[in-house]
Amino acid sequence: MALFPQTFIDDLRLQADIVQVIQEYVSLKKAGTSYKGLCPFHSEKSPSFTVNRDKGFFHCFGCGAGGDVFKFLELQEKLGFQDAVRHLAQKFGLKVPEPETGREPDAVEREALLKVHERAAEYFRVQLATPAGARARQHLRDRGVSAETTEELALGFAPRGRDGLRETLEGEGFARSLLIRSGLMVERESGEVVDRFRGRLIIPICRDTGSVLAFGARALDADQQPKYLNSPETPIYSKGRTLYGLNLTKGHIRRLGYAVLVEGYFDFAQLLQGGMTPVVASCGTALTAQQAHLLRRFTSKVILSFDPDAAGQGAAARSCELLVAEGFDVNVAVLPPGDDPDGFVRKRGRDAYVELLRTSCPYLDYLLDRTAAQHDLATDEGRRQFLNAMLAVAARIPDPAGRDQFADRLAHKARITEGVVRSEIRKAAVNRRTELTSRELPNFGRVRQAEKGLLWALIHEPADGLDAVGELVDSDLEGLQTTHILEMARSLRDQSSELLPAALFERLNSMEAQLLSSVAAAPFAPAPPDACVRALRRLRFEREQAEVQQEIDRLQKLGAEAHDREINELWQRRKDLLYRIEGLA
Repeated sequence: MALFPQTFIDDLRLQADIVQVIQEYVSLKKAGTSYKGLCPFHSEKSPSFTVNRDKGFFHCFGCGAGGDVFKFLELQEKLGFQDAVRHLAQKFGLKVPEPETGREPDAVEREALLKVHERAAEYFRVQLATPAGARARQHLRDRGVSAETTEELALGFAPRGRDGLRETLEGEGFARSLLIRSGLMVERESGEVVDRFRGRLIIPICRDTGSVLAFGARALDADQQPKYLNSPETPIYSKGRTLYGLNLTKGHIRRLGYAVLVEGYFDFAQLLQGGMTPVVASCGTALTAQQAHLLRRFTSKVILSFDPDAAGQGAAARSCELLVAEGFDVNVAVLPPGDDPDGFVRKRGRDAYVELLRTSCPYLDYLLDRTAAQHDLATDEGRRQFLNAMLAVAARIPDPAGRDQFADRLAHKARITEGVVRSEIRKAAVNRRTELTSRELPNFGRVRQAEKGLLWALIHEPADGLDAVGELVDSDLEGLQTTHILEMARSLRDQSSELLPAALFERLNSMEAQLLSSVAAAPFAPAPPDACVRALRRLRFEREQAEVQQEIDRLQKLGAEAHDREINELWQRRKDLLYRIEGLA
């Protein structure tokens, strides 16, 4: 496992959608929030095999097999972990890093890079409030960005001087080599090191957990090029796996059940300011599978709201096709010509934009109408070209039922027999099945309800699960069937809660992964995390009380007066433990 950088493993897991991978071996049907099918690891007639896309695990209630996407390939293809990683990387087009060039950045360097970005963000915020930042403040007022939104987004200003930030950071002890690696500085051919951002409005870019990773910089003068200047890729920042604003809106997206995807920083700012909180921005770049998988952790529905010009609609089409292929329910909000979300809200108001979202069109209908308008469907040739153009889109729809529904709409639009269209689509989206093998249900021994409750929480409510596990001490975990799993979870307390389920599955052996997946597959929590902590603590006190009683009995049998003091101390210890047990009842 150490052969590959953890960032590469995390990126691959985001891109390798577990439903998409398993569907190549198993015919899955959506069942509530999960997918069900016949288990590929043992013969069965009724489906007992489930896949949870949001949490990234599979489990079979029949044979007990379970784990993450890597574990599935290990079992299905009889591969080791390293080979499973290579297999998935090849499938999803990711280059496997060489050990000598692809090692993960040293943890100390990563921490230093995060710290220097945090300090730079503070520097830019301070500069925005100075007289030199007046032009940037005016630009924000002209765009209708309030002081409250400016503060919420931590916007700033980079002075025109060549070395203001460099001198500040070097004066605080940051090495010049680190500043260059961070992308905040540029080293010229002459050897001179200057600030990358000068005379620009600064927009911090954060990862979904809130850490500042990079900056976007907006020009303030008409002749200043480029209009937007962004941080380069660094050991802590990759634009292809970052969504702007997700750190501020992920809770709203999860709660409301959908995300509004826009292109630019100010589109995001205007919608956030208007109270349209489930918004996130791709920052003008083509949406990547990594970004889609990042978003998939919070919702499975997206409303796309890109500019209506040719470039914006082209980007919308590419993004929609990617999202549909990743299993998203996608709608398109079509803006009037010449508008973008930022301008539309400023001119027409929040309510008009909310209505635009409410009446947004399902993407596949939007695409059918848009593509049909480009062909003459009154001719056989036009219908044939239209059908061919749509086949590639249909083939990327992961759900067979969804493909058939699209085939019906496509047949109606093209005036072609439904059977012909369905046949062509199925040829394009053919899935292969594998032979069934048998596997015995492993014996996990007696796992207490409190243990199951903690395991369930670690997967479905990872923040609460981590807090609960963090309250336990080593002696609370003694003698449990799940000791190693809970100890591993405690070691991951610094891990982002959204990434915890995948990180935990990755570090467990096959038997432990099966136990975890079997508990996580339950639709409801076996017990609340706080009650689980009390139960395990009570169990520990009862065990200690029994041990104290045994020692008292042993000393009393000896009958020597020399042991009276020890016996009295033990009786007091037993009484204290009894009080604690009663307090946890």
